[in-house]
Amino acid sequence: MRHPVQLFKVLSDETRLSIIMLLREAGELCVCDICAVTAQSQPKISRHMAILREAGLVLDRREGKWVHYRLSPHMPAWAADAIDSAWRCLRDEVRSTLANSRGGSCA
Repeated sequence: MRHPVQLFKVLSDETRLSIIMLLREAGELCVCDICAVTAQSQPKISRHMAILREAGLVLDRREGKWVHYRLSPHMPAWAADAIDSAWRCLRDEVRSTLANSRGGSCA
């Protein structure tokens, strides 16, 4: 991520913005939890996660058959600041959405 335009293009998609806000709030989430919270299918979330990974916004790790995602600590400070600013505006909504969907959809 070298330019703000790239960041805003990636986050202009509502699902990707939601994912980034959820990760900002939760720290790390399993793909199954992201699917549950966003009400999107696993293939759709996987496509969004690939875009976020390619942009350098998220990192993933495998645990058995599940993939867990978190925000990348390697993103530029200005990008992290923009994400933090958006999260401060949306945090109540994000927290409510996350709280209402908790229950662990991973099997």
